[in-house]
Amino acid sequence: MRFLLSAIAMFFLTSPAIAADLRIDPVRSKADFSVRLLWVTSVTGHFEGIRGDLTTDPATATAVVRADIDSESIRMESARLRRWVLAPEFFDAEHHPTIHFVSDPTPITLLSKGGDVAGDLTIRGVTRPVTFRLLANQCEPAAMAGCVLQLQGMIDRTEFGMLGRRGALSDRVNLGMAIVLEAP
Repeated sequence: MRFLLSAIAMFFLTSPAIAADLRIDPVRSKADFSVRLLWVTSVTGHFEGIRGDLTTDPATATAVVRADIDSESIRMESARLRRWVLAPEFFDAEHHPTIHFVSDPTPITLLSKGGDVAGDLTIRGVTRPVTFRLLANQCEPAAMAGCVLQLQGMIDRTEFGMLGRRGALSDRVNLGMAIVLEAP
């Protein structure tokens, strides 16, 4: 689920003067999620199948990111937990193999200084508005290729139809991404 945050950061990788589009480097980018189990420990996972792009609009000095995460690309410490998060009560990867994010047009100036990034997140075929926090970095907006952008956020899993194990599993899911942008 942290993959969503990474996708949001992607759209900040170009400057308004440079209308170049960038893409998410699928090899070097990662997305993470964690959810509390029995208020003692956390269930965590890392997605490796991230792809997407960033487009800019020089006229408005904004950027939009589109990102897709392959549910099946999740890696976890336990094969049993991996099967469970891919099952119908959580991601339902068989029927919904992709997690999708599209940001709202966002000022490119947030790329370096950080800030809130809003957009629509689709999990399990359910689309909801979300806001992620892009962390400040040392990258110049005009030279974002190779830069690592980090995003953090939280969603309520019940809003996306993930209703299983509510007595043992928190409804709040932490998301994070570390994405690397590159030229297409």
